[in-house]
Amino acid sequence: MKSNFIDYVKFYARSGSGGAGSVHFRREKFVPKGGPDGGNGGNGGSIILQGNSQLWTLIHLKYRKHIKAENGRNGEGGQRFGKNGENIILEVPIGTIAKNADTGEKLLEILEDQEEKVLLSGGRGGLGNVHFKSATNQTPHHAQSGIEGLESNIILELKVLADVGLVGFPNAGKSTLLSVVSTAKPKIADYPFATLEPNLGVVECRDYKSFVIADIPGIIEGAAEGKGLGNRFLRHIERNSILLFMIPSDASDVRREFQILTNELEKHNPELMDKDRLLAITKSDLLDEELMNEMKEEIPDINTLFISSITGFGIQELKDELWKSLNQN
Repeated sequence: MKSNFIDYVKFYARSGSGGAGSVHFRREKFVPKGGPDGGNGGNGGSIILQGNSQLWTLIHLKYRKHIKAENGRNGEGGQRFGKNGENIILEVPIGTIAKNADTGEKLLEILEDQEEKVLLSGGRGGLGNVHFKSATNQTPHHAQSGIEGLESNIILELKVLADVGLVGFPNAGKSTLLSVVSTAKPKIADYPFATLEPNLGVVECRDYKSFVIADIPGIIEGAAEGKGLGNRFLRHIERNSILLFMIPSDASDVRREFQILTNELEKHNPELMDKDRLLAITKSDLLDEELMNEMKEEIPDINTLFISSITGFGIQELKDELWKSLNQN
C-alpha cells in the first residue's frame, strides 16, 4: 500500500511574461493628428507558495510536473491597459522549503500559516507609446515589450515542524510512546520499519500546556548513506528543538547503539549535534532497581530517564523533563 505522506516533489515552473505596450494614436473625427494613446501591457502572473497549517504532506503536488502562470495581455489603444496574468498560488504545509533543482540553492521556506512568498515573479508589462511622448517626439512609434517570465526546475521539501523528535532504531518503542503520551494513533507492530512516515502528536502537560512530538521512522547504521529507509526521513529531525533518543532496556549495548545513532545524525548534518538531547531507556518494566543501577554504569554522559510505555512508569517524569528543556531554549 502506497503512503500518502509525500515530503519531496520536483516540477518545472514558469511565471507569466508581461504583455507588450501598445503603439497607438488617437483617431477621432476632427482630430486628424491625435497624439499617442497606447496602453501598457499587463504584468505576468507569479507563482506563489502559501502556508496551510491543515496540510501535512505534498501529495497534492506530486503529479503536477509543469506549473505555468498566465501571461499578461498586451496593451491597447485609448490607454487601455492589458489584463494582468493570474497568479498561481500553491498551498504547502508549514515547514516547506523550495530549492532550485539544478543548483541546490535554497530559495525560500514557509514557516507560518497563511504566509505567502513569491517563488517566481511574473514579468512586468511593457509601457505603451503614450509614455514616450516628448517635446521633440510628439508621435513616438515605439513601446516596450513585456519582460519575459522566469523559469526554473523546483524542488519542494517538507521538514516536519515539531518540538521533540524521537530518534531510535526500528522497534525502539517510539510509536508506542507516541500513542501513550498523545492522541496520535501510529501503526504499531513488532517488526522493523512498522513506521513508514513521520507521525505527529500533541502532548499535554500539567496546567493545560502542550508541545508537539514527532515519531521519525527508525534509523539504522548506514542510514546517512542510504541503507534501510536511507536518509529519506533524517531531514525531519532538523526542525526539532530537542532530540529524544530511545533505546530499549534489552539492547545488547546501550552505549554503542547511542553512538551509532549520533554518528548517523552527524553524518547527515553536523549541526544536529548542537541540539538538546535526552535519552529514554524504554521497556524498563523488564528491569528491577538493581538492573537499572547496573545499566547506569553503561549509559553515555547524557540526561537519561527509564520509562515504560506499557506500565506508564516514568512517563510523567519524561513529559516534565521535555517541557522543562523546551522552555530553557
